Amino acid sequence: MALNSLPFVSSMELSQSSIQDLVKKIKQEMFSNADIYSFVSPSAYDTAWVAMIPDPHQPDRSMFAGCLDWVLNSQREEGFWGEFDGHGLPTIDSLPATLASMVALKQWNVGVKNIDRGLAFIHANAEKLLEEKYNPCPRWFAIVFPAMVELACSVGIEMIFTDRLEAMVEEIFDQRQQILNTEEMEDKYHYPPLISYLEALPSWYDISHEEIVKHLSGEGSIFRSPSATARAFMVTGKEECLAYLQSLLQRYPTGVPSVYPMDEELVKLSMVNQLQRLGLAQHFVDEIDQILSVVHRNYMNREGETRQINFVPAQLYKDSLAFRLLRMHGHSVSPWCFCWFLHHDDIMDHIQNNCQRLSSVLLNVYRATDLMFPGEYELEEARSFSRNLLEKSISLRHQNDNLVVFPNFQRMIEQEMSLPWIARLDHLDHRQWIEVNEINTLWMGKASFYRLSCLHEDDLMRLAMENYNFRQSIYNKELVEITRWSKDSGLSSIGFGRENTTYCYFASAAASSSQLLYDSEVRLVVAKGAILITVADDFFDMQGSMDELETLTVAVRRWDGHGLTGHTEVIFKALDNLVNDVAAKYLHQQGRGSDIAKILRDLWYETFSSWLMEAKWSKSGYIPSIEEYLRTGMISIAAHTLVLQASCFLNPSIPIHKLRPSQYEPVTKLLMITTRLLNDIQSYQKEQVDGKKNFVLLHRNENPEADIEDSISYVRGILDEKKKELIQHVLSDGLSDLPNSCKHIHLSCLKVFQMFFNSKNEFDSRTSEMLQDIKQAIYTPLEFQKAKPWIKPLPLPSEGKNQTVNAILGPSFKNQTIKRFIAYAVPLPKPRVGYGKIFMPLKFKTCFI
Repeated sequence: MALNSLPFVSSMELSQSSIQDLVKKIKQEMFSNADIYSFVSPSAYDTAWVAMIPDPHQPDRSMFAGCLDWVLNSQREEGFWGEFDGHGLPTIDSLPATLASMVALKQWNVGVKNIDRGLAFIHANAEKLLEEKYNPCPRWFAIVFPAMVELACSVGIEMIFTDRLEAMVEEIFDQRQQILNTEEMEDKYHYPPLISYLEALPSWYDISHEEIVKHLSGEGSIFRSPSATARAFMVTGKEECLAYLQSLLQRYPTGVPSVYPMDEELVKLSMVNQLQRLGLAQHFVDEIDQILSVVHRNYMNREGETRQINFVPAQLYKDSLAFRLLRMHGHSVSPWCFCWFLHHDDIMDHIQNNCQRLSSVLLNVYRATDLMFPGEYELEEARSFSRNLLEKSISLRHQNDNLVVFPNFQRMIEQEMSLPWIARLDHLDHRQWIEVNEINTLWMGKASFYRLSCLHEDDLMRLAMENYNFRQSIYNKELVEITRWSKDSGLSSIGFGRENTTYCYFASAAASSSQLLYDSEVRLVVAKGAILITVADDFFDMQGSMDELETLTVAVRRWDGHGLTGHTEVIFKALDNLVNDVAAKYLHQQGRGSDIAKILRDLWYETFSSWLMEAKWSKSGYIPSIEEYLRTGMISIAAHTLVLQASCFLNPSIPIHKLRPSQYEPVTKLLMITTRLLNDIQSYQKEQVDGKKNFVLLHRNENPEADIEDSISYVRGILDEKKKELIQHVLSDGLSDLPNSCKHIHLSCLKVFQMFFNSKNEFDSRTSEMLQDIKQAIYTPLEFQKAKPWIKPLPLPSEGKNQTVNAILGPSFKNQTIKRFIAYAVPLPKPRVGYGKIFMPLKFKTCFI
């Protein structure tokens, strides 16, 4: 070992040891008989409402003292209760959550300083939150916030609002009035329905005891909402409500979640999804397989279940997530697992009428349709339906609760719309997920989000970042090695064509980051092969004479480079070096009887022969038929040459006989066809100028009545079907004899070609976007920041007469007229008989999982 490599090895060993320690810790905490409810964070708003319930035996005390203690001890350092957004700032739900928490403390005469700090936060930040962040405000907020303002005033919490803030609040009250005047108590056109907001409905809203009781579920809740059920119990005293609340507190003795009971299977699916999207799945293979096997068995026994429309979003979210994860991991699962909604006009109408509110569900549906097999027309319908509504949702972003509360969600939707999954590389996908997704996000419930508990979030984020940076350190080292090989072999300085050493390695590294410690040889073989193919293909296309091309091809057939000179000598020597190196390492790995040198030579000769044939066509002006062209073109694209050679180093490796042309598996032939068609769709203009043959051009030549767009559409239709077939062969059992690892490298190769040829030929370009991707994939590390916002705490008003309360989101109310906001400051209609309501602040951080 070279001395100068010792520091790198030492650093790698330390990184690997740290990763292994974190993996061990997370496995113990998340998978070793852990209570699934421990993964969901408490809701300050709901906990405050449960804390407001008086003890019937001691009316001056809270029935659930643990909840009151949680409120007392869970105020943020900055003075509010609630959540932070992706920028470390309070989300809009902090306003009603803070007001509800202050009311709970005021009701039981505790936490005077907490109330002061909460009030300081409201005074300093409400205007900025309402004006700059959330204007106009979401439906749920228009229902909840006015109710919390009224409730706070009723218990003597005096709020001082500026004229501008008071005007904003009046607008929100007006918005609530319009909602209450136009919506029914249980309205299929609005989700969630008004009854689910029971605790936030104003006292003048006419709702009887009987109607409340009618909406109690079997477990005694109002739409599984602790806050709404707490209000229902205070109004009706029903034992069913009390039993629900007692059951809730047995699970959550202190802080309670926004929804209970939870769908435990959905929480587990979301854990798997989070690990996979963070790039950590390879560390939790057994745990993930165990969860998905149980989920698959349950889905097989669940067909034909009826679904209530008010729980459709959560069910559809779960079913589409389950379909994608199960299919991606090789389980046989029907599209009707989640496409059942297509058979229900009322559900379709419900989703369309609430598309902004349900955009997180629609995104999950859209992503599930990425894994489409041939003939699955229901997935095509679901894809079109979800895409159209997502596009509408983005265009109406100011009315979209999800995009308003979590702006990064818009970025996720836009990426999915513009760059499909099949064109994205795993390594960069993981980076983006780490950067834009709050690690604590798990999944979207009926009207809220759930997140990993604080016990796990820092460890998961640290593991994801260390894992990503560890990959980068390996990729950086390997790129140095590849660059040296390309230079030493003479390929990088050959003097013509494309010098794509970095592109070739970037694609091989970023396409798949699974089995990191075992696939280094795979990446190196793919990158070296791609560099050689690029140079040799350019030589056949633009540089070599026919005599040189024929001489080189004969030399490859004989595997004898004697007599070669110049460029032909450089290319053959690099090829000979590569094949001998691969064959020697394979023999060392597999043992006696495993010499694959002759098979690899035949594989490469097949490729060189196809290049020679295409060169003869170009130089002679011969026009082949489409069928003749494709037989040669699917070989000359050389995707199979890369994949089959590299598959020798997978574990388990490819059977040797599958390297022979007569033994190519259907998935290999599909890869050859799809990569050729991808290239031809984006390169036909350049190849027309160069006098080369191209599938698009040949189709137009054979169909003179068609224009070029017709020919492109025709080829794209073939491509789409072949991609579906390839995905089916990779993700289904029984269609191929290849090991799963070999099938998946075929899919990775397709994704690389799709990335390079998605909307233009980026392999021949030097776009700033591609260079930025390379920089982020290989050079720029992620930096770990603990999930702690940067905001400084607010001072208490009582800490000094001359102190000023500064806004977190902007300047204090300097030079503005201020006035006390009291209950009658906003004109309200005359009260009717009734009680109060809300479901929970629609915290939509999870909307893009």
